[in-house]
Amino acid sequence: MSKRLFFFFTIFLISVTASYGQSKVDSLNTLLNSAKNDSTRVGILLQLSSEYQFIELTKSEELVDNALKIAEAENLLPSRAEAYKEKASIQSVKGDYSSAIKYNDQALVLFFQLKDSAGIAKCYNNLGTNYHSLGKFDEAYFFHTQSYRIGDAIGDKLQLAISLHNLGSVFKELGQYDRALDYFKLSLKRSEEVKDNEAPAYYYSEIGDMYIKKKHYDSALSALKLSLSFSRSIKLRINELEPIVLINIARTYLYKKDHSLALKYYDSASSLFKVSENAFVLAKTDLGRGLVFMNEKKYKEAQLLMEKSAETAHRLNAWTLEVECYQALSRLFEEMGDLRKSLIYYKRHQSVEDSLFNQGMQARIFQDQIRFVTSSKEEQIMALTKQEHLNKDQIRKQELVQNILVVTTALCGVLLLSVYRSGQRRIKINKLLLEHQDEIKKRSQELEQLNQVKDKFFSIISHDLRSPINALSGILDLMAKDQISPTEFSTLNKELRLQFNHTKTLINNLLDWTLLQMDKLKIQVEKIDLHVLADNNIKLLSSLHYKEIKITNKVAPVSFALGDSNMINLVVRNLLTNAIKFSEAGDLIEVDAKLDGENYIVSVKDYGVGISPEVQKILFEKTSGYSTRGTANEKGTGLGLILCKEFVERNGGKIWLESELGKGSTFFFTIKKGA
Repeated sequence: MSKRLFFFFTIFLISVTASYGQSKVDSLNTLLNSAKNDSTRVGILLQLSSEYQFIELTKSEELVDNALKIAEAENLLPSRAEAYKEKASIQSVKGDYSSAIKYNDQALVLFFQLKDSAGIAKCYNNLGTNYHSLGKFDEAYFFHTQSYRIGDAIGDKLQLAISLHNLGSVFKELGQYDRALDYFKLSLKRSEEVKDNEAPAYYYSEIGDMYIKKKHYDSALSALKLSLSFSRSIKLRINELEPIVLINIARTYLYKKDHSLALKYYDSASSLFKVSENAFVLAKTDLGRGLVFMNEKKYKEAQLLMEKSAETAHRLNAWTLEVECYQALSRLFEEMGDLRKSLIYYKRHQSVEDSLFNQGMQARIFQDQIRFVTSSKEEQIMALTKQEHLNKDQIRKQELVQNILVVTTALCGVLLLSVYRSGQRRIKINKLLLEHQDEIKKRSQELEQLNQVKDKFFSIISHDLRSPINALSGILDLMAKDQISPTEFSTLNKELRLQFNHTKTLINNLLDWTLLQMDKLKIQVEKIDLHVLADNNIKLLSSLHYKEIKITNKVAPVSFALGDSNMINLVVRNLLTNAIKFSEAGDLIEVDAKLDGENYIVSVKDYGVGISPEVQKILFEKTSGYSTRGTANEKGTGLGLILCKEFVERNGGKIWLESELGKGSTFFFTIKKGA
């Protein structure tokens, strides 16, 4: 198919869709003119707005705003909820997913007030789709599971099918392809049960995208063309699906190095998206076309398209797309020989990627997944428990009949005795089953904890240990090509020193935390001189940090405590490191220990940025792993304070803090007084 023929075919599809939509619009306008009450009028305005989404988006927004104005004036709560949902849909069509989230949240509040379960389920599903588009897969997973639960509770099989499909899409993006395929197949089966003829188009679209990610390009093209065929055979209106399929076909041809076909499909997708004014996906097509031009060595054209796409992604908070743009620009400038700009875009790519795929995302998805699966198991257990009660009632009835028949006849007594013994065996079996269920629950909890340790361990390794190594690699490349001046090298050397000091602390904390979780650390109680311990840590940390911070040891000499010296040493060092991290150059940090009965209260006080009350509540929680950057942009993992809490408690003490924003923080912990 020539490029011109391909273009006219796309225009034909748009014109057919527009004429179909126009006839329906005319009918709705006729109904609007004859509407006799505000409630009916609002409903028709919302239907018109939905139709105009695929004809004229500005008109669609105008109609929904009119509907919302009437609904608010007349206090029509259901209509207001539907209007907010429609506004969210318009923002999604435009690619402004952050605004879509805002309006879906407003609709959700109203649906909760109305106790409208179907509306709540749809809003949850829409929120999950919005967060998925932004790359926030942990949030997307949470909202899709909520949508599934409500759909299951109200018996909405179509909503169940949609939720299962969207959950599969989340797992696909996370690279869990086998699990994703299970969800897609189950979704398709549920869709067939409710005769949803649109489902195959969406199913093969996701399968095609999954094959692209697995680099099976021929299989991807087969699946994507099937999706396109299903979409056109059932005359789907021009929506987000068909252009996305076209983009994925274009991507596949790009990876197969067929640049001519890749550009044709990108141009067709761009034509369809201009109908819906979807800035997000137009930016995706710009990025794709830019990659084609880069492969063809047309660097100026590629640069213009990629920078335009990156600007749109940044404006829309589309973080996943922004990461792809910065990565592509880094490669482009590297090919052009501009290594300085390549490094700038590489750092931007790393920064956005680290923020997006933070160490907590996988853990949160895992926890939500456990809750989702566990809730399903709990429903099964409740059903089994109910059946067990019925069995017990039946046994009691059998025992009563047995006693009566024993008196009546010896023969029946023998038979009933057999029944009785059978019942007793059944009771024992049921008891054994219950005991096994309890044992399985305990094993599951232990397995969950081990998985959490493993996930957090590898998540930290994959993100926090990679940055300094990547930074060193980039600087070594520049040095090899004589691209760094002595002044720049001095600055970069200081930055690398900080990165590797952070990495050293991270590795020590990570290993200690892992050993602690696996019960491999044993406490060895001995006498500790708190003054000497504090002094040693002050000297060590003062030599490592470039900030001109004064650390004062106010612990009285010969202050002896009892505990594990290695653990308490790590606690003091982590608290001092934390204080340095959130202090400005020239600030003061004070270490002190006061006797309180049979315990010493050790304190580390800084006069830095302080901690908000909200963060104070979660700072020591294991499941939080909260971390933020310091005053000199120092990074953390959230493990330090968790380690401090566990080590202090292992030594029989407790830990707490007092803090005020802008005035600093004081961390306290107790330890037994020595003899």
